[in-house]
Amino acid sequence: MGRIVVDIMPKPEILDPQGKAILPALPRLGIDAFTAVRQGKRFELSVDGPVTEQHLEAAREAASTLLSNPIIEDVVAVRADEDAQ
Repeated sequence: MGRIVVDIMPKPEILDPQGKAILPALPRLGIDAFTAVRQGKRFELSVDGPVTEQHLEAAREAASTLLSNPIIEDVVAVRADEDAQ
């Protein structure tokens, strides 16, 4: 079974309250290497058999029309998950 991964992030100009909440918590855990955090969404779409270009095109369409809100989010990646092949 193949799997396609879709990553969606808020547009750069959109405030990210989850990321803002995570950033100050990191130093309290002893992690101080980061200067910013942005939180996005990840979807995993499974297909029978290996991932084809047709599957990827269908995933791109789903990502842009259903999985994301194009007003405030960007689809940053649609890719076959090589670990699932």
